[in-house]
Amino acid sequence: MSYETSWPASAKTATARATGVKAKPLSFVEGVAMIVGTNIGAGVLSIAYAARKAGFMPLLFWLVVVGLFTTVTMLYVAEATLRTRAHLQLSGLARRYVGRPGSWLMFASVCVNSLGALTAYMSGSGRLLQSLLGLPPSLGSLLFFLPAAGVLWLGLKAIGRSEKVICICMVLMLLLLVGATFLQPVTQLAHLLEGNWLYMIPVFNVVVFCFSAQYIVPEMARGFSNKPEQLPKAIVTGMAITFVLLALVPLSVIALNGLANVSEVATLSWGEALGNWAFFSANIFALFAMLTSYWGLGGSLLTNIGDRFNWQVDSAARQRLMAMLLVVLPPFLLAYSGLVSFVNALYIAGVFSGVVLSIMPMLILQNARKQGDMQPSWQCRAWLTHPIIKSVIVLLYLASAIYAIASLFNLLPSGW
Repeated sequence: MSYETSWPASAKTATARATGVKAKPLSFVEGVAMIVGTNIGAGVLSIAYAARKAGFMPLLFWLVVVGLFTTVTMLYVAEATLRTRAHLQLSGLARRYVGRPGSWLMFASVCVNSLGALTAYMSGSGRLLQSLLGLPPSLGSLLFFLPAAGVLWLGLKAIGRSEKVICICMVLMLLLLVGATFLQPVTQLAHLLEGNWLYMIPVFNVVVFCFSAQYIVPEMARGFSNKPEQLPKAIVTGMAITFVLLALVPLSVIALNGLANVSEVATLSWGEALGNWAFFSANIFALFAMLTSYWGLGGSLLTNIGDRFNWQVDSAARQRLMAMLLVVLPPFLLAYSGLVSFVNALYIAGVFSGVVLSIMPMLILQNARKQGDMQPSWQCRAWLTHPIIKSVIVLLYLASAIYAIASLFNLLPSGW
């Protein structure tokens, strides 16, 4: 991915943007870590299982395609934020450049995806700590909840620093596990060529949910308001690292076990094949992955709530507390509510949210170029906004949504 530079906005102008959300500087590494940490959630542990019928090569194909198109739509949002003085989140950008209906549609998309992911992390962390420490799942979720909500309360800078430290630990653990995998005599690269491309379409939807960092681009933008030219570079770097990590996990698990023996959670496959040390290392990696993704998505939801309802979430403690309660309590309650039917409803809504996130950034950028407040320090190259690129993105996500809904009602094979 390459860049085209126009003329820079002054740091003074950039940092003077006025909303209830304040600019708090991020380092380049912290910004990259926010991208990686948000993307690398529970999804990285399940994509090998999701691809057990299609195989690794179709999964790799979708990781490349979805990673590239997601990066493009993130760059659309990045340019729109750099054309806007106020620190607006996705719903605020949609209200400014698309109108009130678009704003509510975007806000609903953010809420649905974030709520679903945070609920999954609450539930998954409880089961994970139960397997590691023998704790009741609800107590395990509560222990996960304390650092998750605590860092979220402290704000953007704390999230960036925490993401940086834990992402470094995650990468080191993953390299250790992958290295040990390829030292095993039973590891066979031939397993990577197994599978059936006829089952590739359902894998797309799983991969889409693994690239969820679109939501945090406006958050990163206010962190880079004093050095906006670093925003697109951090996005591309973070997405490239995400791709490598998302590819390494299923590659290792499938090469080690073959498609027939892939477990629903990748950590189980590693633990069974490599021993107890791998079981504990992989599960700690999984816990870290859920924690970093929780911070990214939770922080985005928090600021979107403030943006949508004009709450001063960075300066008024009471309004921040109200927004925090809306972010952290529903996932915990839903995780242990026993609402089984909620999963299907969430899946349908999540698919449509993917369509919203593929189309809305195009409209936001298009109107930001006409109605924006200032010339940006960076803008997308012309080929990134070519009608062919936009058409492919829209058609791909619409076709995926149609297939997902049809398979949910057993009109097409789901591939699972």
